Amino acid sequence: MRGSTEKVVNVIQGEYQISEDPEVVLTTVLGSCIAVCMFDVTRRIGGLNHFLLPNREGGDGANVRYGAYAMELLINGLLRQGAERARLQAKIFGGASMMGNLRDIGASNAAFARKFLSDEGIPCIAESVAGTAARRIRFWPTDGRVRQLLVSAESVALPPEKPTPIPRPVADEITLF
Repeated sequence: MRGSTEKVVNVIQGEYQISEDPEVVLTTVLGSCIAVCMFDVTRRIGGLNHFLLPNREGGDGANVRYGAYAMELLINGLLRQGAERARLQAKIFGGASMMGNLRDIGASNAAFARKFLSDEGIPCIAESVAGTAARRIRFWPTDGRVRQLLVSAESVALPPEKPTPIPRPVADEITLF
């Protein structure tokens, strides 16, 4: 087994990354945003995007912050680097309801991602969407593994008046193969 030197690449809102390096781990933090992890296991290449809204209202949507454009960039980037469309698989994460009673942007983002993949004939083999917790995900693009950590406000905030750390609840961790 090779040394365990991971090359962690953070993908922020409005970005996407593609890699065929077995040491690369793509990571992002999501609230109502969506990240689609897409990969071709045979070719051992994958990528992740992180988008804010399904599409731009009244515009052409040519911005990676919008799902329609982010999905096209990810798919086309993978195909240009040797992935085959018939072998592509996807996993969807995010889409939490983060704003209380405001419009549920997370639900519309998740619905968009599902429909886009269905329309493109790309199977979604796993998803973790909705709820009220943010998610931190780690994606190994060459084999399609994803590890998710649910992050609640209570698990990341310490009261400012306490100088010593207090025990924090263990956040839920899920590994999807």
